Amino acid sequence: MAQARKKKDNETEIRKHYEALYGAWGAQHWWPAETRFEVIIGAYLTQNTAWINVEHALANLRAEQLLSVEGIREVTLTRLEGLIRPSGYFRQKAGRLKTFVAFLDNRYGGSLDRLFAEPTPKIREELLSLNGVGPETADSILLYAGNHPVFVVDAYTRRIIDRHRILPEKADYEEIRDLFQRALAPIAHEQQQTPAAHVEAEFRGAAHPPSSMSSGTRTALVQVYNEMHGLIVGVGKNYCRKSKAVCDGCPLGQFMPQGHQSPSK
Repeated sequence: MAQARKKKDNETEIRKHYEALYGAWGAQHWWPAETRFEVIIGAYLTQNTAWINVEHALANLRAEQLLSVEGIREVTLTRLEGLIRPSGYFRQKAGRLKTFVAFLDNRYGGSLDRLFAEPTPKIREELLSLNGVGPETADSILLYAGNHPVFVVDAYTRRIIDRHRILPEKADYEEIRDLFQRALAPIAHEQQQTPAAHVEAEFRGAAHPPSSMSSGTRTALVQVYNEMHGLIVGVGKNYCRKSKAVCDGCPLGQFMPQGHQSPSK
């Protein structure tokens, strides 16, 4: 009974976090990309690096007109490594991008439409079987490129829920994902009924200018998962930093447990 009550309390807390962040910062237009395949490349390149480094690598690929299945298929591995070098671990990532395209060609005739038409659990299992694809990368591809309703759990998410004493930072990925999906589902239903208000603010979290992908049509549930992940990125980058939490000015500061001390490690 106590455990069930704790789960409900955690779900309520997550909903309050979403409402506070979205009310303060509005739509984040995250993930910024012009095509589905650009999202997929970004999901691979962002592993173990900052997004600004990914942007440099994407700019290199864009300049060479290689942000496509055909481009990655045809480019030599050596050239691809050089172009994505700014993202770090460039040899590993180049090989993994080649592996993804080979998978897409072999299983789905090179068609993202055919891939994303499959049921979510099937695609997720197939993605997780690929070299270099863990749950966060798989779920990023599913949510942002495929518009499948899965919540993405990243390091920022873990840090925030740990400091707010919702779940430990080392909690199982699936436990965290399940919590957020249960918590956010009612918000998606509410937003179907009531259009979101426009937010005017100088600081907007992790907000990006609208792109073809971030402005695309999607279900209310996918949109809420999309926004929550982007909002969490804004908190993690600007307030809930690894070395120290800066709660002043953070929309989530009001939810910090009493007597909590910001970590100094």
